[in-house]
Amino acid sequence: MKTIALVSAVALAAGANLAHAAYQLNLSSALSAQDPIVQAMEEASQTIAERSDGELTVQVFPNSQLGSDEDVVEQIRSGANIAVLIDAGRLSEYQPELGILSAPYLVESHTDYERITSSELYREWVESLAENSGLRLLNYNWFQGSRHMLTQKLVETPEDLSGVRVRTINSPVWVKTIEAMGATPTPLPWSEVYSALQLGSIDGAEAQLTAAEGQNLHEVITHIALTGHIHLMTGLATSEQWYQSLPEELRTILDEELRSAGEAASQATVDAQDAVRERMEAEGVTFTEVDVERFRERVSGVYEELGYDQYRDQLTAE
Repeated sequence: MKTIALVSAVALAAGANLAHAAYQLNLSSALSAQDPIVQAMEEASQTIAERSDGELTVQVFPNSQLGSDEDVVEQIRSGANIAVLIDAGRLSEYQPELGILSAPYLVESHTDYERITSSELYREWVESLAENSGLRLLNYNWFQGSRHMLTQKLVETPEDLSGVRVRTINSPVWVKTIEAMGATPTPLPWSEVYSALQLGSIDGAEAQLTAAEGQNLHEVITHIALTGHIHLMTGLATSEQWYQSLPEELRTILDEELRSAGEAASQATVDAQDAVRERMEAEGVTFTEVDVERFRERVSGVYEELGYDQYRDQLTAE
């Protein structure tokens, strides 16, 4: 009932915004207000308002204030003036091929995504997504950090994850990745992870350091295995209907400023890693270097299982 109420509130708010403002976009993120990603969004909102002389305004909603990502996506598909920061794994429900962007060990560095998202193949997927689902992927250059295993026990090898219930994102590529790594995947909304760990309904989570600190997970886990199994690049998806309603000059401003914000946020996230680790270690969390190749070998079959192997070859060749 709470979720239904949140979704209804979003729909009403979106309708009100369309009625009382020329153009307004609400940005939704599961991340905390202190995360470099959200801070970059806030800065972009100011720049967009200035460049458009107030004709286009952007309001940022962190901490899943507008509901879960899944709920928000449905509102977007209905034409609501909302954009959500989302990974390609979740978008694979509407454009299956995009899921490869969230596949394990796809790239060696987050900077490799620029080559991928500049490819003709990627652009074809984006246009197909817009045409078939009503979701316009504005960009895909928001790096949230490398995902690691956060647990209440020492993890050094894939075998150590046997029987460990690990929270992950609810999409096929994420679930199969965590399963292949040796753990028991347990999809949950990000906002519920702290309490689930505290209550013992899960044994761990896989996440990037900045997001983990933003949710104070260092209070309910004791170990972080530096698996780096996914370099979490994300993008902003909005309503194709709403996006096409914008005058061309406003679309240009929105595209340019949000892309620039994604680049700034990504660099800020990279710059924050060492300091976040130091703070978490000071709180008693133990970081463990692992043999990444052992985990890489375990997840190699995920590509073939999901039909991504052909796309990996194409993206690598471009």
